[in-house]
Amino acid sequence: MKKICRLIVIAFIMSLMTGLLISCSSEEAFTVGFDAEFPPYGYKDDNGEYVGFDLDLAQEVCERNGWKLVKQPVDWDSKDMELNTGTIDCIWNGFTMDGREDLYTWTSAYVDNSQVVVVKEGSGIESLEDLKGRVVIVQADSSALAAFTGANASEENLALAAGFKDLQQVSDYNSAFMNLESGSADAICMDIGVARYEIEARGSGFVMLDEHVSSEQYGVGFKKGNKSLRDKVEAALQDMLKDGTFEEIAQRWGLEESICLGEEGSDTVKNNEKDTVDEESFGEKFVSVVKQLGEGMGATLAIFFLTLIFSLPLGLLITFIRMSRFKVLRAVSKIYISILRGTPLMLQLLVVFFGPYYIFGISTSSEYRFYAVIIGYSLNYAAYFAEIFRAGIEAVPAGQYEAASVLGYSRVQTFGKIVFPQMVKRVLPPVTNEVITLVKDTSLAFALAYTEMFTLAKQISANMASVMPLFVAGLFYYIFNLVVAYIMERFEKRLGYFR
Repeated sequence: MKKICRLIVIAFIMSLMTGLLISCSSEEAFTVGFDAEFPPYGYKDDNGEYVGFDLDLAQEVCERNGWKLVKQPVDWDSKDMELNTGTIDCIWNGFTMDGREDLYTWTSAYVDNSQVVVVKEGSGIESLEDLKGRVVIVQADSSALAAFTGANASEENLALAAGFKDLQQVSDYNSAFMNLESGSADAICMDIGVARYEIEARGSGFVMLDEHVSSEQYGVGFKKGNKSLRDKVEAALQDMLKDGTFEEIAQRWGLEESICLGEEGSDTVKNNEKDTVDEESFGEKFVSVVKQLGEGMGATLAIFFLTLIFSLPLGLLITFIRMSRFKVLRAVSKIYISILRGTPLMLQLLVVFFGPYYIFGISTSSEYRFYAVIIGYSLNYAAYFAEIFRAGIEAVPAGQYEAASVLGYSRVQTFGKIVFPQMVKRVLPPVTNEVITLVKDTSLAFALAYTEMFTLAKQISANMASVMPLFVAGLFYYIFNLVVAYIMERFEKRLGYFR
């Protein structure tokens, strides 16, 4: 027995030592957060690999520090939460310093960048002045958005934005170009490096205006106060600049004319950084967030109520078709339900909005955006309601149909006075679940650049570098769903046979 115990102890010690040796020999991970749809700074190539100018710089920095590079794509609206929670070590992906100087701990600026405007060839837009009365697209929480609406936006750009018909936000530049190509937008404002890459990659059909909207500098952003990690990255970048590696990587990506590392003024933000940031009180932040979310709440409610108004009767109509005596009609309804329930709602919204152009060549206007949202949601939820209604109707005993026939009721009278009331009572619980799901699904409208409440909350959160707007939005969803559940519960009680 003692021999066995000694063997167990020896095995434990050996495994512990092995673990220590492995941990000591393993490389330290350096996790870079980046937008995977921001070429040439960071994107996924044809081989499925994440590549780009910034990622090559990060790889070289890691090799010089003995780190292992972890490339972590992030939702650009959620980058601050990723950074603050420690899931990424830095934001390195064409990250603009201007207007964010006090929100992060920065390296020296390494790229001078400009915001430019891209339009379709033959659009008649040849200068910034021609954008008056036009629909302009920008990426959410981008430098282009800040150039038109930010606190540091110039008077000229504020006046220019005031003359737009609409300034819309999308999550990525692929969506932006789809809007531009289909005619639902007139121009895209974006970083010059990304604009050059996109125009070249997409071939003819798009041009860049000569005038620039604004200019700014890129830096690597770390969590406020994380100077130790920043200093290691900064030292590696300066070494790369001295031995020519930095310029070599820039030439590889055609950005040699944009780099500014080591130039006069590139380290101004780093040298003048503040250790702390003055913050508003919790109450002041909360009131400010609620006020800003007001417009988004109205958009969310509009999607919710209009979807119910159209999808409930449409679902009942599909139910009748699904239960029809005609095989062709039944087959069509089955296919419809199968497609709508078997594909993502976001994809269906994109098909409804971009389908007229890419399938039939019909250009859509910006006003069609809201209609597409309502059509997409209504078609989707009608498919779910149809199956729920069918289950409720089939749950009514066949004997009741026979009794109604003996009493001389017509088919319409039988359904309206006998079947329908019982069906409604039976389907209320599953319908309630779908209605509650609809409240949360309204956030998917951002796929069509339609700004509802949760999208607005993400944008405010990115601007404030705080998660409070998201929690306020979540509180609204929860309260609204409580109200919905209470109303539906009252309906159930009123329709109960026994009290």
